[in-house]
Amino acid sequence: MNYEFTNPDKVMVGVRGEVGNRLFLLQVREGRRLVIVKCEKIQLAALAEWIRQVLDELGRPGHLPEDFDLEPEYESDFIAGEIAVSIDQEAAAIDVTITSADEEESTLELRLSREWAAGLAIAIVRLVEAGRPLCPLCGGPLDAKGHDCPRTNGHRAPIR
Repeated sequence: MNYEFTNPDKVMVGVRGEVGNRLFLLQVREGRRLVIVKCEKIQLAALAEWIRQVLDELGRPGHLPEDFDLEPEYESDFIAGEIAVSIDQEAAAIDVTITSADEEESTLELRLSREWAAGLAIAIVRLVEAGRPLCPLCGGPLDAKGHDCPRTNGHRAPIR
């Protein structure tokens, strides 16, 4: 199934679950249509970083939207596979295409204004930073059950 949103009313990003076991969701609403995509944290973090770099080229956005909270419904339409991002210089917009990792050939095509893109990048960074703290040695996430850091090469007890 192909979903196309050229002028979304709202783009939302959020998580369900506890830190260390979170489900990352991206929701897009345009009128009565709502699409929900399950994403990996690293996919969203990479999208936010790319948007940050592109906004330097497109110019400073105007007033940013503030509400990026998920709507209550969160049964995902598909799981994100590849994410492609491009710039439309004439429209001063960012086009995001997310294809499904499932065997179904679902695709979300999303056009974001500079304002929606900048706000979305900020919301994603806040979600990612609200997760587990990172190990100061290897950069991997610290788990409450312990962390066997590969940088200690087995010569130290797991970091807790």
